[in-house]
Amino acid sequence: MAVTKEEILDIALLSKLWVDESELDKLTEDMAGIIAFADTINAVGESAEDFDNINNLSNVFREDTVVPSYDRSLILKNVNGGENGYFPVKKRM
Repeated sequence: MAVTKEEILDIALLSKLWVDESELDKLTEDMAGIIAFADTINAVGESAEDFDNINNLSNVFREDTVVPSYDRSLILKNVNGGENGYFPVKKRM
């Protein structure tokens, strides 16, 4: 499906956007690329099982491990002891 400059101008008008004449060629080309990509996705269909891993990436998550935390008093000494064991944070106005 080819996208025309007139269609881009119609979309801009409906979107209440102003498109400069110098940008019209690039916008038309970009929109054609977007539509071509969407057509590629639609052509695959729901039966394609490997489409979700097109880059052959493996799971990069790791198991959570519990490690000891820093001592609260050491952390809060940088804020003069904190308030009731917490960092005081100023309220934004």
